[in-house]
Amino acid sequence: QMQLVESGGGLVQAGDSLRLSCVTSGRNFRSFAMGWFRQAPGKEREFVAAISWSGGGTRYTDSVKGRFTISRDNNKNTAFLQMNSLKPEDTAVYYCAADYRLNQIPSASQDDYDYWGQGTEVTVSS
Repeated sequence: QMQLVESGGGLVQAGDSLRLSCVTSGRNFRSFAMGWFRQAPGKEREFVAAISWSGGGTRYTDSVKGRFTISRDNNKNTAFLQMNSLKPEDTAVYYCAADYRLNQIPSASQDDYDYWGQGTEVTVSS
């Protein structure tokens, strides 16, 4: 089993920045691709960003490209999501997830992720 704990969410104004962290334990972090997903009130959970096990591959949903950056620190077993220029439509619960595959292009499909955190809430006011 792998445990994932997100932090860094909060209430901010449009245009502000937040940095989410996802600390993992229980499994070899270096063997997992990491993804961030979000679920807005009344909506389905959706893909946000992902990073390969090596850090060499990343992908983003179109709505966050140029504003969000995913990264990882394999020495600290932690994944990050830097969110800049936040918009009210970014309001959601953000979840990190781990995918036990060694592909260089990380998956955007929730079905491919094996472990999930409990989420951290991000609220962006206009």
